[in-house]
Amino acid sequence: MSFLDISLEEKQKALAELRDVKQLFADRGWFAGTSGNLSIRVGDFTPEQFHFAITASGKDKSMQTPEDFLFVDQQGKPAETTRLKPSAETLIHCEIYRLTGCGAIFHVHTVFNNLISEYFWDRKSVPVDGVELIKAFNIWDEEAHIDIPIVSNYADIPRIVPEVTSAFNPQIPGIILRKHGIYAWGANAFEAKRHLEAFEFIFEYVYRWELLKRGG
Repeated sequence: MSFLDISLEEKQKALAELRDVKQLFADRGWFAGTSGNLSIRVGDFTPEQFHFAITASGKDKSMQTPEDFLFVDQQGKPAETTRLKPSAETLIHCEIYRLTGCGAIFHVHTVFNNLISEYFWDRKSVPVDGVELIKAFNIWDEEAHIDIPIVSNYADIPRIVPEVTSAFNPQIPGIILRKHGIYAWGANAFEAKRHLEAFEFIFEYVYRWELLKRGG
């Protein structure tokens, strides 16, 4: 499906959902500076061809303007004429969509997702045991254990993409960049939001529990 074949209504729905999520996360203080990025896929999907709406680069996400989002293709290139530039991390979104076929990806920088990524950097994953919010990822085993992947954070974004590919675990709808932030995804905006909120709860819980164990 070409971008021109995607209905105007579907594009408008994606933009409306992005505006709502952006405002919600901004109100929570999850977009320090101009950090973070959000995207929602539109149209049909194959790993070789897809399109998505994504936050434009360098925008204040606490504000709502007509220039907050643009549409890009599977290579992260604008799908229509625009002066806007996609987020610098669009290539990471491209790879996650290619790997998962998901419907939405949300990325935020918070204090706890940065702290936890550094705390467990040596093992390259955050171990989580028996936390109730694991169920948000449709993992229902009693006292379930999961490992949330952590990958390197390079200034050169294309260097990150192979690590995302290598660390990808289809059971875990998220991946952390070291001292940077979490990427969480889902079948749609509602599911991606649920996953992101669960990750953030888990990060704070695990970090505080580690401090308590160490007498901090």
